[in-house]
Amino acid sequence: MQSKDIQEFSMLAEAADEAGVKWDSEFMPRRVSHELPDGEGRKLSALMWGDAPPELVLFHGGAQNAHTWDTVAMALKRPLLAVDLPGHGHSDWREDHAYSPSELAEDVRSIVAELAPDAKAVAGMSLGGLTALMLADINPQLVRSLMLVDITPGVNRVKAEPILEFISGPVYFESFDDILARTIEHNPTRSEASLRRGILNNAKELPDGRWTWRWDPTRVRDDDAGTASDDTSNASAGEGSAGDGSDLEFFGSAWGAIDGITVPLLLCKGSESGVVGDEDIEELLCRRPEAEVVIVPGAGHSIQGDKPVELAALIEEFLSRN
Repeated sequence: MQSKDIQEFSMLAEAADEAGVKWDSEFMPRRVSHELPDGEGRKLSALMWGDAPPELVLFHGGAQNAHTWDTVAMALKRPLLAVDLPGHGHSDWREDHAYSPSELAEDVRSIVAELAPDAKAVAGMSLGGLTALMLADINPQLVRSLMLVDITPGVNRVKAEPILEFISGPVYFESFDDILARTIEHNPTRSEASLRRGILNNAKELPDGRWTWRWDPTRVRDDDAGTASDDTSNASAGEGSAGDGSDLEFFGSAWGAIDGITVPLLLCKGSESGVVGDEDIEELLCRRPEAEVVIVPGAGHSIQGDKPVELAALIEEFLSRN
């Protein structure tokens, strides 16, 4: 298996077929690049679906990339923007290796303002959901409605333990078969074909033949006072964490952002996921009684991977109402 032999969009038809989505070869994404206005030359990369102005912005979870939304995008068939968060996919890494939701929101605000300023909604899964929440807090004009996919500020290490166990693995793998085997081991409900596609979109082959992930394994912990720690145990197949686990205990402060936003809010929870607890839903509804909560049967943390068609239907309904 040679990563250079796999063209980026060559697996879309297979993904559509597996999900039972009608494949439309005319509705293809294109990769776009956006230079951040910080003067450092950093760039964000994203997938632009459709020719019309995006109606939807999508943020992936920690250690994922924009391709995690491919099947959802094909099922929706609406113009949208799926962003590779800083330190993920084809976007540049931050020199300070700091990827908290607040820092990510500061980075993505300019790409949304430039490429999707009139989007009807912003949806984010896990770390991407908290990033979307913080974006709504600092730039409310960019988030007209907000969809959180299996995440609330109530996430902590205990709730995320199964995910952290999965991503606690080597940064480097001797072969593609090795990285695939680990992914299959930790994702027993997913087809091998879907996991293979996920790896090919979220990993790369190095010149020496080893494989590594397309995300920054070096993270700054919120309690490290700005000191980066190179945790080489962190890795992921791109199907789901709220980050590397180092800042989970500090996400609770984001409840204040829930209080501050006034836009329509929808939380989608995977029925098989423990990342969002009953107490989190209760807290959300206490703070925002008008918020909607939907449980997606048979879905784990990565609803977009487990139940993409069902999630697309929920997004479609949400967009049509707002």
